[in-house]
Amino acid sequence: MDTIRLTLGEAIVRYLDNQYVTIEHNGEMIESKYVDYFYTVFGHGCVLGVGEALSQAEHSIKVMQGRNEQGMAQAAAAYGKMTNRMKIIPCISSIGPGAANMVTAAAMATVNNMPLLLFMGDTFASRQPDPVLQQIEQLHDGTVTTNDAFKAVTRYFDRITRPEQIMTALTNAMRVLTDPGHCGAVAIALSQDVQGESYDYPAEFFRKRVHFIPRQIPCDYEVRQVAEKIKESKKPLVIVGGGVRYSLAGETVKAFCEKHNIPFSETQAGKSAIESSHYLNVGGIGVTGNSSANVLAKDADLIIGIGSKFTDFTTSSKWLYADKQVVTINASAFHAGKLDSIKMVADALEGVKALEKYLDGYKTAYTTEIADAKADWDKEMDRLASCAYSEDYVPEIPNHVDDSVSGFVKATGGVITQTAALALIRKLIPDNAIAVGAAGSLPGCMQRMWTTDTRDAYNMEYGYSCMGYEIAGAFGSKLAYPDREVYAFTGDGSYNMLHSEMITALQEGKKINVLLFDNASFGCINNLQMGQGIEALCTESRYRVGDEPIRNGEFMNIDYATCAKGYGYVTYTAKTMDELEAALLDSMKQTKPTLIDIKVLPKSMTDGYGGWWNVGCSDIPRTEKGKEALKEKQEHLLEARKY
Repeated sequence: MDTIRLTLGEAIVRYLDNQYVTIEHNGEMIESKYVDYFYTVFGHGCVLGVGEALSQAEHSIKVMQGRNEQGMAQAAAAYGKMTNRMKIIPCISSIGPGAANMVTAAAMATVNNMPLLLFMGDTFASRQPDPVLQQIEQLHDGTVTTNDAFKAVTRYFDRITRPEQIMTALTNAMRVLTDPGHCGAVAIALSQDVQGESYDYPAEFFRKRVHFIPRQIPCDYEVRQVAEKIKESKKPLVIVGGGVRYSLAGETVKAFCEKHNIPFSETQAGKSAIESSHYLNVGGIGVTGNSSANVLAKDADLIIGIGSKFTDFTTSSKWLYADKQVVTINASAFHAGKLDSIKMVADALEGVKALEKYLDGYKTAYTTEIADAKADWDKEMDRLASCAYSEDYVPEIPNHVDDSVSGFVKATGGVITQTAALALIRKLIPDNAIAVGAAGSLPGCMQRMWTTDTRDAYNMEYGYSCMGYEIAGAFGSKLAYPDREVYAFTGDGSYNMLHSEMITALQEGKKINVLLFDNASFGCINNLQMGQGIEALCTESRYRVGDEPIRNGEFMNIDYATCAKGYGYVTYTAKTMDELEAALLDSMKQTKPTLIDIKVLPKSMTDGYGGWWNVGCSDIPRTEKGKEALKEKQEHLLEARKY
C-alpha cells in the first residue's frame, strides 16, 4: 500500500481539497468541488496544527479570517444553504471560548438541515500540561471538555486523540453533510498536541472523491396511499417547504399544482423555490403567514406538505388545520411522519413525479376562491405599503407604551413605517437580489410582504431564528452569489448582538448591503410581552431614570451609520421615505459594502392574519389583558391537535 507521511493538520487539508459532490437533475449530473474556502479564527489551540497546514501545505483552498466564531460559522452555514448544499466552508476555532462560540451556529445549522463542518481545538491527548489554557475541568469526568457541548446540537461529533482517527471521522462527516434527509452540523474536536503529530496515511485516502447526493425514490405503496387521499379531496392546499428548494423541485411542484389546480403556500425555508407572482402562489402560511394562505388552509380538506418540518409557526401551533388530513413528501421519515400524516418518504422532486401515475385526470373543485383570497391580500399589501406617519397615526400593533411612537419620533426624528419601508425596498432593489434575515419582527413582515420571482433569492433562517445571522448570512450568501446584490435585513437588536463579519466582507472585497431597521427595541418580543398583559420591561432601548424601570425613560438614539462608517462602509441615515429612497438608489451605485440606518417607527410591523401562536403565558394572570390572553390560549388549545 502506498503511503504518505503527513501531520494530522495536513491530512485534513489535503482530504478536504479533494472532495466533490454530484447530484442528478433533469437527466444531467451536476458536479461541484465541495471546499473552496476555509474560515478561521486562529488561537493557540489550532494555529500551530491545522493552522500550519493551511499556511504552508500545498492546496487550492482560500483561507478567510473570521472575527467572531459564531459569525464565521453562521456565514459558512448560509453559504452551504445558498449553494443548495453542494458546497461547504469548514471552520476552525481554538479551544474553550472560541469553540463555545460556535455551539449556537452548530445548533442553527442542524435545526435548518444546513451542512456545516466545524473543527475545534481541544485539550492535550497526553494530558501532560493539564490544565491547559482555557480548559474546563470536571471532577466527575476527566475526558469532558468544552467541546462536549456540541454533542447536543450536531448530527455527528468526534474527538481525535490519534492522527489516524481522522480517516474515519472525515468519512463519517461526509456521510452526514451529504445526507438529504438529515444534513446538519458536524463537529470534530482536535487535540492540540495531536494536530501536529504525523502518520503514514494511505495515499488512496486523498484521491478525488465524488460523493453522490441520492434522490430518495418512494415506494409504490406510499405513493398510492398519498395519491388516494389527494383524489378524495376537493380543496387541497400544498405547503412548499425547504425540501423543495434543496431538491431543485420548484418547477416540478409548480407544474404539478398547475395541472391539478392546487394552490400552494410557502414556509420561510420554501420561499423563492417558486416565483411569488404565480397565480397559484398564495404566500406565507401560519403564525407569520398572510390572510390568503391562512384562509385557504382553514377551508381546505387536505394539506399536502412537501419538504416541510411542520414547525409551530407553519402549523400555528397545530391549530390552523387541526381537523384536516395531512399527507407528506419528505426525504426524512422523521419529518414525514408528523401530524399523524399519511407519509411518502421521498425526495421532493421524485415524490411529486411519482404521484402523477395515479392522479391522471384529477382536478380540484376550486373556482374563484384562490383568486379571491389573493385579491384580498393584494389590497392589504397596498394598504401596508401606504402606511405613513401623521398626527393621527394609529400603530399596527395595538399594545404599546403610551409614548412608544411619539417618544421615538422625538428622540430620533424617524417617521418611517416598517411596512412602507419594505414595500419601497422591494420596489427599488433588483428582483434577483438576495434577501437575508432571521429574527425579530422582520421575518413575519417579509414572509407576508416580500416577493421575488428569482429562485433562491430569499435566505431566511427561521428554524433557529438566531439573532446575528443576518449579516453573517449575507456574507455567506454573497460568497455563493458574488454577482448579485445581497441585503441583510436586520433589526437594531440583532445588529448589536453580532455584526462582526461586516469586517470580513470588507476585507474580502465582497459588497453586502446592511438594511438596519432601528426601532430602538426588541420589537417583536415587546409585542409578545405586552400582548400577554405584561408591562414593557427591557424590550425597548430607553435610558434609565434613577431607580425607575427602564420603560419610563426616553428613547436612546444611536448613530449606527457613523459606527459602520468607521469600519469603512458607505453609510446613510434614513428618517423619511424620501431619504430612504435616495439612500437605496445611491447604495446600488457603490462597489464597497453599504449600511442604511433606517429609523422605523415602533409598532409599525405587520400583525395577525389568522394565525395563532401557543406561548407560555401565566395561568394566574395579573392584568385584564393577561386574562384575555389566557382565555384565547385555552380556547385555541381545545381546537388544536394534541400531537
